[in-house]
Amino acid sequence: MPSTQHNLSRRGFLRGGTLALSAAAVPHLPVGSGIASRLSHEVSPSAPSPIFRTLGRTGLKVPIVSMGVMNADNPAVVQQSYEIGVRLFDTALSYQGGRNEEMVGSVIKRLGVRDKVIIQTKIPVPGARSRSGGDSGSLSTAEKSARILEDFEGSLKRLQTDYVDVLMMHQPTVSQMNDPGVVQAMGEAKKQGRARFIGVSTHAAQADVLNDAARSGFYDVVLTAFNFTQAGDQALLEAIRNAAAKGIGVIAMKTQASGRRFSGTGRVNQTAALKWVLRHPEITTAVPGYTNFEHMKEDFSVAYALEYTDEEKKFLAERNLQADVPFCKQCGKCEPTCPAGVDIPALMRTHMYAASYGNFYQARATLDGIEESRHLRLCRDCPRCSARCAEYIDIARNIGDLRAMYL
Repeated sequence: MPSTQHNLSRRGFLRGGTLALSAAAVPHLPVGSGIASRLSHEVSPSAPSPIFRTLGRTGLKVPIVSMGVMNADNPAVVQQSYEIGVRLFDTALSYQGGRNEEMVGSVIKRLGVRDKVIIQTKIPVPGARSRSGGDSGSLSTAEKSARILEDFEGSLKRLQTDYVDVLMMHQPTVSQMNDPGVVQAMGEAKKQGRARFIGVSTHAAQADVLNDAARSGFYDVVLTAFNFTQAGDQALLEAIRNAAAKGIGVIAMKTQASGRRFSGTGRVNQTAALKWVLRHPEITTAVPGYTNFEHMKEDFSVAYALEYTDEEKKFLAERNLQADVPFCKQCGKCEPTCPAGVDIPALMRTHMYAASYGNFYQARATLDGIEESRHLRLCRDCPRCSARCAEYIDIARNIGDLRAMYL
């Protein structure tokens, strides 16, 4: 693809991040048979009750659509989400520098509904800066455990609660999931009752993470990226089934493929994307990230029934979705193609947060979390990006965007 000169403002970066998508063909996605009889496009007091599922062995019953709060900064959207029926709110220590947790905690306390909601938050592995694990190995078991519990204490204060329903380690590798310091801290938080249940979130090596959680039996919940672009990922599909069969509660994120409201050639059908995920019965609930009332209403409309409309069937069956909506699956196959050894998966996530979500805080935090030896700064003097994606991501263009923004 020809190179493009970049002089991007914040608005221009958002616009540029969704242009020039490949039109290569991919197999049509199966739409399957209906699960329920009716779709409510309007959320109103007279609407039927949403579909509930049980979160694995936790026994927690939740509507199939929850709220990913990461990009939201309007407490009114959180409050309205509760009022229309959302009961699980997903946040993290790192979101908006802790302000995201503060917003969730304030809304829930003001409404006086702590016993009626499920709060899920995430804390990082101490010292882990990238996919490789960073310098976490330099900490002793006791030091790692103490840092995790200290971080967790901060989350509880920001959330204005003495417990969370689900406490997760944020994006650990399989090795980090089983690190003695991590296991000690997470077990202690659960034993004390300050975390009713524990889990992990995962963007990379997701099948491995799910399978290891199923094997160990230590974690109760896994939050995994899952959307229609992964229809052909049999390893991931089988891992989801395996984890669910072992009693792991499986929650889906990135359900709309990087949060795009628009693809390169037209509007992504958001309800079709969300239904595709939830028609996999092993998925208990999804946490689509939305920031306004319109998208809240659109996403939660799916909670009432999962039968596809004709328009949704057409979208899933007729469009070249994987090429039209390139979603980085964090597979790491691109890494050997970069002679400088840059952490390309982390950079693609940085680009996703900025270009697809418009969340420049999370983009910066992700970029800053990359270890120096694999940082974007190594791209500064590279005359031509030779990194290549095994699927449809235009790595060179995305890195060009990031260079324009941050170098």
